[in-house]
Amino acid sequence: MQVFEFHFNPKLKPDLIFDSFCYEPENIYERKMGSLYMVGILKNTLPKNLQLLEKIAKLIKEEYYKKTIFTPEKSLKESLKEANDFLEQIAKKGDVSWLGNLSFAVLSLTSYQKPWSQVKLNFTKVGVIKIFLIRGRKIIDIDKKLRFQDIEPYPLKIFGNIVSGKLAENDLILVFTKEVFDFFQRENLLDEISKLSLFNEKNFKEILDKKKEALIGISGICLAIFLTKEILKGKREKILPKISKEFSLKEVFSPYLKFLKFPKIRIPKLDVEALRIKTKSLISNKKLILVLSFILVLLFGFIFAKLEERQKIKIYQKNLEEIEEKLSLAESFLILENPQTNEKANSLLKEGFEEISPIVNEAPNLPKYFSEKVFSLRDKILEKLYSLNKLEKIEEPELIFEFKAGEFIPQKFLVFNNNLYFFSPYAKNLFRLKDNGEKEIIEMEQKFNLTTEFNNEILFFSKPAQIFLLKSGEEKPTPLAVLKEPYPDFSFDDFSSFKENLYFFDRKAGQVVKYPYLGNFQWGNPEFWLKKAIMGKAISVDGSVWVLEKDNSLSKYYAGNLQEKIELDIFPEPKEFSKILTSPTLPYLYILEPVQKRIVILDKTGQIIKQFLSEKFDNLLDFGVSGPTEGGYPGKTIWLLNGLRVYQVEQ
Repeated sequence: MQVFEFHFNPKLKPDLIFDSFCYEPENIYERKMGSLYMVGILKNTLPKNLQLLEKIAKLIKEEYYKKTIFTPEKSLKESLKEANDFLEQIAKKGDVSWLGNLSFAVLSLTSYQKPWSQVKLNFTKVGVIKIFLIRGRKIIDIDKKLRFQDIEPYPLKIFGNIVSGKLAENDLILVFTKEVFDFFQRENLLDEISKLSLFNEKNFKEILDKKKEALIGISGICLAIFLTKEILKGKREKILPKISKEFSLKEVFSPYLKFLKFPKIRIPKLDVEALRIKTKSLISNKKLILVLSFILVLLFGFIFAKLEERQKIKIYQKNLEEIEEKLSLAESFLILENPQTNEKANSLLKEGFEEISPIVNEAPNLPKYFSEKVFSLRDKILEKLYSLNKLEKIEEPELIFEFKAGEFIPQKFLVFNNNLYFFSPYAKNLFRLKDNGEKEIIEMEQKFNLTTEFNNEILFFSKPAQIFLLKSGEEKPTPLAVLKEPYPDFSFDDFSSFKENLYFFDRKAGQVVKYPYLGNFQWGNPEFWLKKAIMGKAISVDGSVWVLEKDNSLSKYYAGNLQEKIELDIFPEPKEFSKILTSPTLPYLYILEPVQKRIVILDKTGQIIKQFLSEKFDNLLDFGVSGPTEGGYPGKTIWLLNGLRVYQVEQ
């Protein structure tokens, strides 16, 4: 069996961590359990969770090989149960930041016939990791067999069903994190791999080398397990973009070493009389020779370090001068105070910020006077960028409520008539927070996945396809109708309504489906609303359907046709938008970006109205805005659900 771990650009995204874990039997007792392989990825990672993947893998491995009297299937189930208990304890302590952000796959391979001819595969996964089997030239998506139930809160059930199957010699198992899989699919690399007469490291790397430039922009893992009788030690490889060296000691110092001269370096004169020692004494005193040799090494090391530092500062100084020129030119454009010149200034300042960022990272290792200059220039650029991009940093956002760990763990909420209704796809019940601060748990047997306003009332959606209605003044939602699924495995990922019609979005298929309203709280058969499938993450409807695209741009659709695509030119540059919100009564578009701890407000032409950013927004899950009935103008107040805390921001 040959195992290859390919890690693509591990440090590309600071808040994204991923790893693969490969364990082989260590003794005769463990041999019957076979090999264990895991792949994990965590998005929007908080500092306290940097070791979460490693802890999960270690726990599963220890439990799996501990109970060797069990079959591999039973042992895997027991180890997954321990992992669920571990994650439950974390959630009970209030850390739910990993919920919805964790993806993890576990595979065990056991040879069950002698002589070696077939291998039994047991596997499970949670999240968006993809697992493929390549047999001959066939590509089989084997994780389609997994059908996970919704995650239960207590006891928390992350890992669920196990799927088993038989593998044969020359089968190839490929495990991908989502971004890597999307890249392989887009570039048709799976087809190329399936056509290989023999899978090995050399052939696989040749395929990757053809896409070297494109690979720079992706981050994640591909774990390859090739079933062959040849047993090779697994190999892990990090695939990174080539970075040119800024400094070469050889190039810098070769002229000096040649002549043993060090210009501009003052070496103090030695007091010859004080150091005059007889030759015989020097030869006999080996300790003194060693001490003097050590001093010389330190002296040369100090000289070389100073020369390297001086060379760095010389290069950085030139860079800073160019950045200062851009800043000066941008300030000149800003004096004119018109949209065209402001746009030019914004572009120059963003260039300057990108150029100074690597120097800022190096600044703590440079002399104080120079590092202070770097930070000062960086702060001047940021001040103007924040002003141009209408970004407001909030040091202490207003905290209006905090949930107690173990009482209720919210994931989403809706603002309605000054009340906030919290719910979770993983838990029963609703939680209502009134505008006067009173709290109330509404006991329900259902778990709700989505919600939207509907004729001054609230509709809740519960998978697989049931609608509930909460009327104003009533205590709890009541069941209304069961919708007809558009097609098998339609994923109800996002929900919106307009003129009593319901709109649902399936991210994977890129389809928006409309349910026309028939009256009396009944809806007709689903209609495919888009003329063409889209690559989106979320939708919101105000008469047009606004789509938050996977590339963080916005698209506006009307009557199923694309009307406009808006590329956002804002600072900081978008990394991973997660939710868009608007309505016929809201004049703006509201977009959440947890990874950069902000909410962005745009007008419906894509121009920036406001950005709110806070370091306290370190686990953003959802947000809501006030409508015209909540007092003041629509959108005046923004509420943000951050982990177990609810913050309020006033525009």
